[in-house]
Amino acid sequence: MTIRPLKISASLWSADLANLESEIRRVDPYVDSYHLDVADGAYAPIMLFFPDLVAAIRGKTKKPFHVHLITQEPQRWLGAFARAGADLIIFYTNSTDKPQEVIDAIKAHGIRAGIALAVDQSITVLQPYWDQIDLVCVLGTDLGVKGIQDVATGTYDKISALVRQREDRGLDFEIEADGAIRLHTVEPLRQAGADVIVPGSLIFRSSPQQLAEMCS
Repeated sequence: MTIRPLKISASLWSADLANLESEIRRVDPYVDSYHLDVADGAYAPIMLFFPDLVAAIRGKTKKPFHVHLITQEPQRWLGAFARAGADLIIFYTNSTDKPQEVIDAIKAHGIRAGIALAVDQSITVLQPYWDQIDLVCVLGTDLGVKGIQDVATGTYDKISALVRQREDRGLDFEIEADGAIRLHTVEPLRQAGADVIVPGSLIFRSSPQQLAEMCS
């Protein structure tokens, strides 16, 4: 396996929410995209970004927006976030009775499709969708949790298993690590095979330049 530079998708959940424009401006030279967690208070016990807010900050950067739907019935939100400027939409297969229809609808909007794997989910849930997804988001912490904690047991193995599946199937989806992105976890995640990391406090409350140099 070739070890490649890591892409950075900055999690705006950890930015200063009262000053999103200035936060984006500060880290923009060092990131490849922005990760926007959207939560409805049902699938996980939190409430986060909504379409009008995403639309309001869309013009503040040219970098792609990755919208991570931590919601029940994600199909209800696809049109609104597509119009708000999402470039990629990530969802959970167990948040809907019709995951195939969600993928089809995302693609119909001309947007890349991703599937997220919660800590307790195996990569086997991807079995029907391997050749239809553009990104797999591997959570290293429980849903709706942020703060000082380590990567959940099995996260590195899950990423490595995804790399093997990608190689065996001749596919090119990206593998993203989301949660517990700390200075001491960046390199092990890269070694496991992650293509993208989703730093929060590590980029907004530390040196974005230092992180970008680590990932290069």
